[in-house]
Amino acid sequence: MKKKTIYIAALIVLAVGVTVFFSFKKKDEPVKSGLNTILNKNDNKKGKMEHLTVETFKQKIFDYDKNKDWKFEGELPAIVDFYADWCGPCKMVAPVLEELSGEYDGKINIYKVDTEAEQELAAVFGIRSIPSILFIPKNGQPQMSMGAMPKEGFVQAINEILLKSTN
Repeated sequence: MKKKTIYIAALIVLAVGVTVFFSFKKKDEPVKSGLNTILNKNDNKKGKMEHLTVETFKQKIFDYDKNKDWKFEGELPAIVDFYADWCGPCKMVAPVLEELSGEYDGKINIYKVDTEAEQELAAVFGIRSIPSILFIPKNGQPQMSMGAMPKEGFVQAINEILLKSTN
């Protein structure tokens, strides 16, 4: 009985601690791991990711109104992250893609599409689960991946799908 009481008390303390932590965190501020926060290890490598609308998607990726067959409009290979603000796995992928956009700056472009705001794009690509990641080589057909991936998975896909065809 005593162990059960201690266990319940520990859970309550943990829940209160997590609640306090998130109440002091700014709304759109990502949660960083303790080591990265202390070292600010990856802050200087972060790049820019552009949020696409239907119009900018048609200009930079694929104009599906003009072309029935795939015709990539971009100059560099690209990744398109189909996400939603409420999606937990999407929130885990976002900082990885932000970091990769800095590391691969000038080699690939990384874009984001909010599936809640851009429902037409989600429908055109048949997005049924998020995150869905579209890998687009400069030449050749795009490849879709569904679900969160670790950084190593993205690096492998970038090197094998996106940059291999440009070398």
